[in-house]
Amino acid sequence: MTENAATTTSTTTTTTTANDVTAGIRPSLAIGVDGVPRCAWVGDDLEYQRYHDEEWGTPLTDDRALYEKICLEGFQAGLSWRTILLRRDAFRLAFHGFDVERVAAMTEEDVELLLQNAAIIRHRGKIEAAISNARAVLALEMPLSELVWSFAPPEKADNAPASLTEVPAVTPESVALSKRLRSLGFRFVGPTTMYALMQSAGLVDDHVAGCWRARDPRTQRRSESHATRSAR
Repeated sequence: MTENAATTTSTTTTTTTANDVTAGIRPSLAIGVDGVPRCAWVGDDLEYQRYHDEEWGTPLTDDRALYEKICLEGFQAGLSWRTILLRRDAFRLAFHGFDVERVAAMTEEDVELLLQNAAIIRHRGKIEAAISNARAVLALEMPLSELVWSFAPPEKADNAPASLTEVPAVTPESVALSKRLRSLGFRFVGPTTMYALMQSAGLVDDHVAGCWRARDPRTQRRSESHATRSAR
């Protein structure tokens, strides 16, 4: 998920005034009612806050979880991530907990049933992509996590963007990952979607400077966590 739009609400402020500048408040931060500075895209939405605080940017190396992320990022194309997040439990129920083998075994009859499921995004192409992507995962000659993490950019000593304007939507690594996955039969894995995956799965840390999670130790163990996973 690439969230570049800052919001201003009655309980969260992201506006910048002369006093804010003097006080050192960054326009790309949102100060919640709990007094915690977060990336401005969070706003005052409690589920967004939980997702930002607990998941976004945390290294993810589990194959099933990465497959789920790829699917959900694909479903999000053209929509807000909040739309997907609020339906995530329904997606998990509809797609057997994103168990790769069970999804790969789904049939055209299952697709037709899912198109009647108002709790998820009823888009035939995206539903069929989730199934074909599961089959693509099973056909891989290496773990999905090893493939995805091989496209992680080099670790930087200080990689916190100064503001949301410094957060890209596409990078050379996301373009390369998209190209590789497409060559392996994956669908709905465009460069922008893949950069959103890289953000959410912790291949990059785009928590802006001043956010309480910027340079959080949980986002700085990418290489270590992947090395441990690959050595198993």
